[in-house]
Order: sequence, then structure tokens, then C-alpha cells
Amino acid sequence: MRISTKGQAAMEFLMTYGWAILVVLAAIAALAYFGVLSPEKFLPEKCILQPGIACVSHKVTPATVTLIISNGLGRTIIVNKIDVGACSEDFSAAPVTLMSGEQQTFVIDGPPTCGNGPAKEKFKADIILGYTEKDTSLTKTAYGNLNTKVES
Repeated sequence: MRISTKGQAAMEFLMTYGWAILVVLAAIAALAYFGVLSPEKFLPEKCILQPGIACVSHKVTPATVTLIISNGLGRTIIVNKIDVGACSEDFSAAPVTLMSGEQQTFVIDGPPTCGNGPAKEKFKADIILGYTEKDTSLTKTAYGNLNTKVES
């Protein structure tokens, strides 16, 4: 009687590769658990507002948020208020007029100070920009978001 070893060879082949695949999966799981494979670390910084109002540049510190905003709506707007996360700035007392094609720097630092977190940490917040169209006197709100790192 002759005993065939083909089945045993196939089983050893599958077991060897099975253990190798299991070790690779465990390594990937460990990297993901400790945040090495976190996609947020690879995403670029971004500042996005509605079409027509562009966030040209931005800077976030532990106490302030600075936005450079450009008006591309084709009409003059008056900026009344900007909220970025816990930071808020009300420009009703001294509204800022932005003509079409112009850009302006806004420093948002209230209430007393913003709690944007420590330097080098991720910062993610919604932007709410309240403005009035100069020609029609309609009050509108533009929404967006900011994703960056806190600088010192």
C-alpha cells in the first residue's frame, strides 16, 4: 500500500503562508492602533469657504486665528462677524468692506482668548462668516472649514 504525501505538502504550504499573512496583518493592526497609519497626518492643511469667497491663507496660534479672505463674488460685501471654532470676532461696530477682487486679513481673537490648543497639535474647526451685500442690504452667511496645525 502506497501512502500519498500530496495532501500533507499542500497543508504545510497553506499553513506556512497562513502564518506569514497573520503576522503581516498583526503588524498592520499594531501600526493602525498606535496612529502611524492615521490618514489625518497625511492630509494637507486646508481652509475652505463657499464658492466666491476664498480663504487665501491662514494661521492658527493658541490664542488667535488669522484668515486672509478674498472676495470673488462680483459684488461688494460688508463683513459683520467671523466665527472659527471657539474664536469669534464681531465687526458690527467697525464693519469691514470688501470690494470685488479685494482681499483682507482678519485676526479673530475673542472672546477674551481662544482655546485653540497647544502648538503643533491638529486644529479642525468650522468657519462661519456673516456678511451683508452692499447693493441689496441682504444679510447672508458663508460656511466653511479649517484644518491645520496650531503654530506657536
